[in-house]
Amino acid sequence: MPDSEKHIIKVENFHILLWLLKDACWVLGFKYAGVLMIIPTLSVAIYLTYKSRNEQVDLFHNLAICCWITGNSIWMIGEFFFNDTWRYEASTFFVIGLVIVLIYHALNYFQSKKC
Repeated sequence: MPDSEKHIIKVENFHILLWLLKDACWVLGFKYAGVLMIIPTLSVAIYLTYKSRNEQVDLFHNLAICCWITGNSIWMIGEFFFNDTWRYEASTFFVIGLVIVLIYHALNYFQSKKC
């Protein structure tokens, strides 16, 4: 396995840790720590998306992850500071992420049927 792939795997594993820490802060009610954890969690997701720009499967899934974390973060902020009124805004990002993944799988399915 090339060093660049090993690096990406390490970053992906670190990203999982960040995401879990952010969500743990949310569940435990650590408002400011949870909001602060959005920055590294989303930043690493964007970095992974950028690094995967040449691999269609990874690009589409990483774009969906960015949408998911954004929606998740909006929901968390809404719960913490706005009486849980931001669910609709958050769900928009969840739907966008789902559509991105569905588009990828539909394209992949139709491309495989051409052969």
